[in-house]
Amino acid sequence: MQSLLKNRAFRDAALQVAFVGGLVLMVVAMFLAGRANLEAQGMTSGFGFLERATGWRISFSLIEYDTNSSYAHAVMVGILNSLFLGVISLPIATIIGVTVGVMRTSGNGMAELLGTTFVELFRNVPLILQLLFWYTLLLALPSPRHAEPIFGGIALTGRGIYLPGLNVAASSVFVAFLLLLACFALGLWMNAKRWPGLHLHQARRERNILWALALIAIPVMFWLGRIPETPLVDIPRAAGLNYKGGIRVSPELMACVIAIAIYGAAYIAEIVRAGFNAIPKGQYEAGHALGLSSWHIFSRIRLPLAIRIVMPTMINQYVWLFKATTIGIAISFTDFFMVISTAINQSGQTLELIAILMGGFLIINYSMAWVLNRVNDAIKLKGTQLRI
Repeated sequence: MQSLLKNRAFRDAALQVAFVGGLVLMVVAMFLAGRANLEAQGMTSGFGFLERATGWRISFSLIEYDTNSSYAHAVMVGILNSLFLGVISLPIATIIGVTVGVMRTSGNGMAELLGTTFVELFRNVPLILQLLFWYTLLLALPSPRHAEPIFGGIALTGRGIYLPGLNVAASSVFVAFLLLLACFALGLWMNAKRWPGLHLHQARRERNILWALALIAIPVMFWLGRIPETPLVDIPRAAGLNYKGGIRVSPELMACVIAIAIYGAAYIAEIVRAGFNAIPKGQYEAGHALGLSSWHIFSRIRLPLAIRIVMPTMINQYVWLFKATTIGIAISFTDFFMVISTAINQSGQTLELIAILMGGFLIINYSMAWVLNRVNDAIKLKGTQLRI
């Protein structure tokens, strides 16, 4: 025994085992104490309550839901609502952020002033205040009775924004979405593998053909999935005191989208600006020496290199922005967090529901980070090329 204690490897292993064992014992003790307290209060533990009917309504749902639906179904509604909000907000934030970042590095005084004003204004105002501002502004829009359609049937009302929609089966929309994802993934795989004997121009041509086929197939899928005896495009129309037809975007969802997109865009703009400033000036000078135009230097040199530089930071920003979707509870948008909060008040199963909430966000954020890291691996410079 004495010889083992003198062995440094044995001591290190023993300390690690003792540390991990102490953590396990602490977690077990906390679990047993929590269960004992629940039993003392007459509360049952476990996940059996997920099969019970909720008895409460959800104002916004992408799938069918009523008061007789189970808690498990309500949790699924909340997850889908949060994913839907993230899928809309993050691309919009990226487009606005990249645009503002380009403006701040354009060399044009007016563009730089506008970009700087945007960043300093929306980055320094708390997100929750921006959400309340946009929500109040949307509620102040005219009533449906007095709202006039604009831009081909779009109606801005205090009860929501009405947009033209498609009378297409949900399955066709889902298949079209999967087709877009498949084309995107295949394009990244082609870029990462660099098929032997495939020239760069040939690879670009193959990708262009792939996207052309996808753009042709998607309208065909929509046409085949059209609901019988209905027009393909459903235009909102005034009917009494409200609008009928089309797609209604609730003020709560629209306020969350605007607030998250603009607030996230202010941070993304700074990330993009830093990426452009990190590109060595020799890259620009080489482009000018080859006789490239300003647009070609931007699209072929600056933007691709900036994307490679900022991608790791952007992944972290996307994860943070998705967690920011929980602000919807402040204006009663039924996202994942609000559904869990309501379920806790109704069922009393606090520990189980908090565990579901934590597990759900962990899985979603880890999956998003894993996919974006694969994208980063696909676009990074290979071999002995310059790594910037």
